Amino acid sequence: MHVFADLIERLILTPQRLGKLALLCAHLREVPDPDRGLAMAAIAGALDFPSAKPAALRGLIEQRVDPVLFQLSYDYVGDLAETISLIWPHQPGANRVPDFAEVIEVLSTSSRPAALRAVEQWLNAMAARERWALLKLLTGGFRIGAGARLVKQAFADFGGKDVSEIEALWHGLTPPYTDLLIWLEGRGEKPESQVLAPFRPVMLAHPLEEADLQTLNPLTFIAEWKWDGVRVQIAVEADIIRLYTRTGDDISHSFPDLVSAIAAALPSLTGDDDQMPSFTIDGELLLLERDTDRPGSFNDLQQRLNRKVPDQGLVAKWSAFVRAYDLLWLDGRDTQPETLDARRLALEQLLKRLDCTRVDLSPWLTGHDWDGLARLRADPPDPRIEGLMLKRRDGPYLIGRPKGHWYKWKREPHTVDCVMMYAQRGHGRRSGLYSDFTFGVWREGAYGAELVPVGKAYFGFTDAELKELDRFVRENTAERFGPVRAVTATAEAGLVLEIAFEGLARSNRHKSGVAMRFPRISRIRTDKRPGDADTLEGLQKLLSAV
Repeated sequence: MHVFADLIERLILTPQRLGKLALLCAHLREVPDPDRGLAMAAIAGALDFPSAKPAALRGLIEQRVDPVLFQLSYDYVGDLAETISLIWPHQPGANRVPDFAEVIEVLSTSSRPAALRAVEQWLNAMAARERWALLKLLTGGFRIGAGARLVKQAFADFGGKDVSEIEALWHGLTPPYTDLLIWLEGRGEKPESQVLAPFRPVMLAHPLEEADLQTLNPLTFIAEWKWDGVRVQIAVEADIIRLYTRTGDDISHSFPDLVSAIAAALPSLTGDDDQMPSFTIDGELLLLERDTDRPGSFNDLQQRLNRKVPDQGLVAKWSAFVRAYDLLWLDGRDTQPETLDARRLALEQLLKRLDCTRVDLSPWLTGHDWDGLARLRADPPDPRIEGLMLKRRDGPYLIGRPKGHWYKWKREPHTVDCVMMYAQRGHGRRSGLYSDFTFGVWREGAYGAELVPVGKAYFGFTDAELKELDRFVRENTAERFGPVRAVTATAEAGLVLEIAFEGLARSNRHKSGVAMRFPRISRIRTDKRPGDADTLEGLQKLLSAV
């Protein structure tokens, strides 16, 4: 457990991605099995321990520390695992600190009471650093700037492989990844995934830069609308249907209506030999309101993501469908090396035979010069369109982000001037700084103009700007609400933030009635007085345009 806690602490203190990768690779080289593989699984979020959840951990600490003192400490620190790790009474010589593999074994096989007794004994024996690592392992969410993507890259770098090979195997692997590590070290054969309807690593796009307009010939590319949805794959093999995100997460359980519709259409693809079809379609997951055929916003879609059991009211209101734009696999044939034109033809033929109302074809926009494409980008036919995708017609489907093949040309973001209202300390390396900011705009209230929150942002600023924001919060705190500070925010005194965002949606869950898509701090406007910030009325007018 000492070694794992040291790894987590060093990951927190290392801000650069390459530095984190180096730490993970060193851990794979220097730590024996099964601890090294289990550590990677923990960081990737591949472990779950239902026997020890936050409520149970709170019960343990409140048996040892006055509940009021604990709550005050929790309010100040703002993180449950960190608070418990710091306030847990030290008991020298109480027990021994277990190995990491022993911790995983006990938590995975013990009953809830037995697991909690073990956790209690371990916390007695550990120092604060090991306690924090253990508690974060139990509650999930290390917030160390490393997750499944970085773990896959670390495995690839460790074995001198392309990360796409790791991604293609990932769904057939289980911790502690012994067979994978044997292969990566050259001591055995490559593992064979036995998973049906596997995920296939995706091709990604580069942002279109101004210089690209001078060097690329637009007539060699097709253009498609870039919808504000979720990139997905539909993978079908035998009687298995899976829906994957671009990172390989299986979200089939969140969209059973879509999976059922595809299943109902599959018999149309079965030939005279009763051979079941197999294919992998790349596309965009979107929502359509059943009563009005109005496209749903990303905010509507997000309410259905990452739910083990989808809300039946949302399922009844919104039809989930996929706008297909590429074909990666068809009846045993890998179509990725083929040109986009060839893949498109095969996709069109497949969808005609499939005849599923929940899967349609993304239209191509061809024959435009840059001026014509710029006009399309600036004035799309639907407010849910973010811009254009440009794809080389003669190019294969290449894993990763190859230069010169796919480009995304997004519309300019919307901006609005807001006033900082609240701030909260961050996590990990930001735990000592106020880095999560709630901002608002003005509206007419019962007693005149008042601020109403419209969003929260925790990035978009440089490290130097973060220190400036943190200093403002500390010097202008008006009230405290546990870990949250309310800052001075009047028409004459406060801080104006220019907020950039990609879209706006109506929301009953927010006091303002609106929800921003991808908000971030674009500029700190010390040159503006808070009273000149934007209004909720202005945002509501913008709502109809976005």
